[in-house]
Amino acid sequence: MNTPTDPFHIRAGEYIVNLILRGLIGLTGLMPYRWRVPAMGWITSQIVAPLAGYSARVRDNLAHVCPDLPEAEVRRLMRAVPDNAGRGMIEMYSTRDFTAHARHSPVEGPGMQAVREAKAAGRPLIFVTGHFGSFNAARVAMVEQGIDLGGFYRPLKNRYFNAHYSRAMTALSQPMFEQSKRGMVQMTKHLRAGGTLAILTDLNAHWGVPLDFFGKPALTSLVTAELALKFDAPLVPVWGIRRENGLDFDVHVEAPIPPSDPVTMTQEFNDRLEAQVRAHMDQWFWIHRRWKDGTGVMAERGAERIAEMQNDD
Repeated sequence: MNTPTDPFHIRAGEYIVNLILRGLIGLTGLMPYRWRVPAMGWITSQIVAPLAGYSARVRDNLAHVCPDLPEAEVRRLMRAVPDNAGRGMIEMYSTRDFTAHARHSPVEGPGMQAVREAKAAGRPLIFVTGHFGSFNAARVAMVEQGIDLGGFYRPLKNRYFNAHYSRAMTALSQPMFEQSKRGMVQMTKHLRAGGTLAILTDLNAHWGVPLDFFGKPALTSLVTAELALKFDAPLVPVWGIRRENGLDFDVHVEAPIPPSDPVTMTQEFNDRLEAQVRAHMDQWFWIHRRWKDGTGVMAERGAERIAEMQNDD
């Protein structure tokens, strides 16, 4: 007898989820853009998140790292975080309208001088960011600044939804490199040729090392910092911060993270991301299980890797 974990049931479940999401995207896509974005935010916050367990996950994560947060604020974030996620999804599927909104976003910050100097010298450049605000808004705004921005992304587990998700990602800016052996080779060639890359470095990474984030250990990939050191590329944090109107953005480019070693550089990124999240708590993806492997066997292996790196030095 088949069980819910059989490949057939898994594929069927993925296909049904894909149909639901595609239906929601298609339905809201019939609306004018100024209504479409908040509508998808509301649907995700009020319907999808409670049913899918996302609201409970936001509460669990906040309880883990911000236990003293007032209950009223926790409840607000349980609604606001999925709202931002829903807005981000429909924006990605609204290429023309979203680009028109995001391309003229103000771009400021102490890192822009280093960005322009690197591009003028033909050096590779790596932007590092997280699932915060709208990374896609930052992508579009940087392209408008004359920075052709390649991206490195992790494929979605749902293979049906990932097929058109990757196409939507590519429509905003190119090239896009999938997290795979082939994608890594392509990305390496891109950097070696002096290209610009953006990487999101705030997901739980099974192959990562335990670093501090909101005062708790979180498995974090060192790949971004390792690439920056290998190719002598400035590592520049960038944030696409959503404005209060929910439709427009400000893009902030921080000063490059000083080159040192992968652990130190990645910890500094975690610290800078945390500062941004604390300033805009509703704009980070609290739905993700960021700390789930921060302790245990995988964390111990990551700690051993740090020790080995320090011994090598």
